[in-house]
Amino acid sequence: MLKVRFKRLHPDAKMPSYAHPGDAGLDMYTIEDRTLAPGEQAMLKTGIVMEIPEGYVGLVWDKSGLSTKHGLTTIAGVIDAGYRGELAIAIANVGNEPYTFTKGQKVAQVLIQKVEQATFEEANELSESSRGAGGFGSTGTH
Repeated sequence: MLKVRFKRLHPDAKMPSYAHPGDAGLDMYTIEDRTLAPGEQAMLKTGIVMEIPEGYVGLVWDKSGLSTKHGLTTIAGVIDAGYRGELAIAIANVGNEPYTFTKGQKVAQVLIQKVEQATFEEANELSESSRGAGGFGSTGTH
């Protein structure tokens, strides 16, 4: 099992944790009380730093209940292995009502995943594919 070390920077900080066995995402908790108005963005502090092993990344995702019930969505969601600063969750209120976060509340989830480093080669032509250049909506809306 992969080991990810963390350090508390604040006495109210909670260790990231999986809510259920087999869950993909670690719950992340805020150390702040903060209200976000509709259209407002904020960086919610977690009070922790993590040491993600080389070759892995932390990807920040919404908590589904906060997203679907209150219109709260995470923005900017990559935690590189070399980052050692405090984790703060960038979140936006795209809903219609103000939302208040309270200290100790789950605010997002982080998935720890392997990273593949790519090399790039410039080419005059690319291979054909069945999709081609079809982008947004190219497979239909139904």
